[in-house]
Amino acid sequence: MRRRSRRTAALGLALGVAAGTVGPALAGGALTPIAFGDTPNHSVSTRHFEATGEDGAPCDVVADVYVPAGVDSAHRAPAILTTNGFGGSKNDLKPMAEMFTRRGYVVLAYSGLGFGGSGCRISFDTPDPDGRAAAHLVDYLGGKANAYLDAAHTQRAPALDVVMRDAVAHDGRAHPNDPRVGMVGGSYGGQVQFAAAAMDPRIDTITPMATWNDLSYSLAPNNTGQTVGVSTRGTGAPKTNWDASLVFAGVASGFAHGDVDPTRLTGCPNYPTQICTAVTQAVTTGVVTPDVVARLRAGSVASYLDRIRIPTLLLQGQSDTLFNLNEAVATYRGLTSRGVDTHMIWMSGGHSALPETGDYVENAPDPATQYVTRRIVAWMDHHLRGTTASPGPRFSYFRNWIRVDGDTEPAYAYADSADVGSALTYRLSSTDRLATQGVRTRPGTARFVTPPWGLPTTHDHPDSLGLISVPERDVPGTAAMWDSAALAQPLDVVGSPRVAVRVSTTVPANMPAERQLVLFLRIVDVDAVGNATTVGNLVAPARIADPSRPVTVTMPAIVHRFETGHRLRLVISGGSTNYRGGQDSLPVAIPAGDGQTVTVPVIGGA
Repeated sequence: MRRRSRRTAALGLALGVAAGTVGPALAGGALTPIAFGDTPNHSVSTRHFEATGEDGAPCDVVADVYVPAGVDSAHRAPAILTTNGFGGSKNDLKPMAEMFTRRGYVVLAYSGLGFGGSGCRISFDTPDPDGRAAAHLVDYLGGKANAYLDAAHTQRAPALDVVMRDAVAHDGRAHPNDPRVGMVGGSYGGQVQFAAAAMDPRIDTITPMATWNDLSYSLAPNNTGQTVGVSTRGTGAPKTNWDASLVFAGVASGFAHGDVDPTRLTGCPNYPTQICTAVTQAVTTGVVTPDVVARLRAGSVASYLDRIRIPTLLLQGQSDTLFNLNEAVATYRGLTSRGVDTHMIWMSGGHSALPETGDYVENAPDPATQYVTRRIVAWMDHHLRGTTASPGPRFSYFRNWIRVDGDTEPAYAYADSADVGSALTYRLSSTDRLATQGVRTRPGTARFVTPPWGLPTTHDHPDSLGLISVPERDVPGTAAMWDSAALAQPLDVVGSPRVAVRVSTTVPANMPAERQLVLFLRIVDVDAVGNATTVGNLVAPARIADPSRPVTVTMPAIVHRFETGHRLRLVISGGSTNYRGGQDSLPVAIPAGDGQTVTVPVIGGA
């Protein structure tokens, strides 16, 4: 998802492609090589398509079609389908589209439902209607005459239909109007790729970037009691800042275009009514009701992973408090367990920070100097052109402690799976220490009180997106913290820390969700002079239905080096500056002991 201010690569996805030569022939159509230079040489035409919204009402989808010069029935090209991030439009995709056309791809860039002049209300990238709308565009790329010159759908566009029928390489399979087509896009334009692939078997490959696995986890996560992937049976803690910002961005996008159905801008503007109701509930009660959790999850790829069967390249930002790395890991594990060809990159940047310039640059993409751009281009060439070049390692992660000047490839490490770290376990000792194996724990009980409503404790300035991203701070008496000894050598953590603790409080088991204890856990890096920084500003909320039972919390995954002389700190607090906490002020006690642990996945030993 995105806002119109400064966009990260995870939101806009403008992929660079180098000047070069079109690859070998594809099944079902001759693909004679065409040479392309550095100067764009293509045509661009705007077209409209019919779609149907979640409520069954008809609406318009507006798109730009980029066709390279020299592509015709004798010189066919594969196609790229792409759409915008949250709050954006097809216009954001121009740099990516132009560079793919320079490589010899036909590109169809469209405004997603609810954005950029396209109609219908925002439905959060569900297979129906968002995936179904994308399937109409695949029809067009396959040669079907279903495009119009106007938003009212009264003027057919026959000329371009001929171009599509003659220009786009076909798979030669049994499906009608079957082009050779892949999808690219980030954030909101990433999740729609799953929705489209679930609805349309003609799509050949997808590259979802910085997107979600389960939107109910993204917007109101509970990092304990997870059943499959990141999903839980109950609600978590709403992300107040992100939730409010995204609702505002969606409403603003609806009002930004005067050519849309005015009924879409009344009531709950640009959204189904249930969404506005859910946000109100989240802010006032601190919970999201089960029906809303079910709706958000039903439209997320977590609910239909078995329908994704095509090669998938997952890209997720390591600086992302909206869609953290755990979401990509959940999708990765779900797909690979089903035998789907899936690769994953944990890249720099994300929704919470700009990427490194040698990783990915939206307005100046260049695979010759940008690692992530190069990987995406290689993936598309491999799966759409049939090139013999490797699609890259199965798992890659960016190490920001490796200093590079330019291309970030030397800063990446590789593995055959996402499980790369060995477990290092600390135990809670006394009221403020972490003890390693072989060091005896000391008795003690840390005590604090949760603030009512999980009250925010500080204010903030806008981040690089123009959205609110508040540094975590704790009011004295509302949190407990435990520190390791000063490190004798660097400690590299790659993956999800896990915390296993037993807590006690006065609230009994199985109270209504709004009365339950909510805690917030963080991993903090404390430098040699005592400056403390929450790693990635990442927080793991835990809504504890039964305080009499031990709790295991799966923290957001990180890639982080704790330098020599630094300390690793675990913080457990009763409030957060970025989440809506529990309703009641409750006393919390956490005893020390060998069963009270935090385990971190480390590379190369401790």
